[in-house]
Amino acid sequence: MSTLIAAILFIGVIAYALFGGADYGAGFWDLTAGGHERGRHARELISLSLSPVWEANHTWLIFCLVTLWTGFPQAFAAITTTLYIPLGLAALGIVTRGAGFAFRHALTEGRGEQLSGVAFACSSVLTPFFFGTVAGGIASGRIPTGGHGDPFSSWVNPTSILGGALAVTVCAYLAAVFLTGQAQRRADDPLAKAFRDRAFGAAIVAGLVALAGVFVLRTDSPRLFRQLSTVGAPLLAVSGLCGLAALLLLRKGRTVVVRTLAATAIATVVAGWGVAQYPYMLGTHLTIQQAAAPSASLWVLAVVSCVAAGLVGPSLLMLYTLQLRRKLD
Repeated sequence: MSTLIAAILFIGVIAYALFGGADYGAGFWDLTAGGHERGRHARELISLSLSPVWEANHTWLIFCLVTLWTGFPQAFAAITTTLYIPLGLAALGIVTRGAGFAFRHALTEGRGEQLSGVAFACSSVLTPFFFGTVAGGIASGRIPTGGHGDPFSSWVNPTSILGGALAVTVCAYLAAVFLTGQAQRRADDPLAKAFRDRAFGAAIVAGLVALAGVFVLRTDSPRLFRQLSTVGAPLLAVSGLCGLAALLLLRKGRTVVVRTLAATAIATVVAGWGVAQYPYMLGTHLTIQQAAAPSASLWVLAVVSCVAAGLVGPSLLMLYTLQLRRKLD
């Protein structure tokens, strides 16, 4: 049961990486779109794409937090009492991002619009970075079983910085692919070309960061490097192939196929981390079984997760389908 709940938790992590990641990546392109006039069309497309879904995507984050503290309370306590600085900064980024996005639509003129836009865009970059540092701290084994670890070295370290940089670049790549499809569906060829070029650029940067990560992990997190290069290698290979295929097909305008391939590339690289982490929840000192709640709690959590999937899944599917078909503009 502990392994089943851990798998359910990681499904939520992958879902948030995909849907939340595309949201954060769109904010990155909002930040780099240029001045008011130069970036106006790109920002309009970003707003149209995000407006119906940006709040709903946090459902996955809430699901992950609830599953973690209910299913693995010891690990939850250790993570939150050690990584409270990056977690707090990420939470602040989520709130600032939401406020900036909402006020930008209300304050449509003058300095208020600019300030709210900057708040939205900057938070969209910083939030995934801090989440990436949290993942790096967990993956590199810097969270003690009893919690209350070093509040700085636990997330200010080579593996965490790598995780933050990779999170930002991967989010940017995923968002650029999705926005290319949105521009194509609106028959806006210049904007589709612009985001297609950005997708290529983001993919190259993400590839370089991942390549540098090989040397970082080999030095700073040898067990994680060893596991990724063995049991996690097939998933990483699938991720690389899907990412390359998505870029090759992007020029041919096959939106659905490209979007699926890009999502698969991100999902498999996150899953590779999960496979490399198994059977440990934290480093090599706390296993999934040791961190798990009592069996009765795990059974209840499994049932509740199934009920939640049955209730929330169709609703989110309808939301995303209507959005892709431009029924919510």
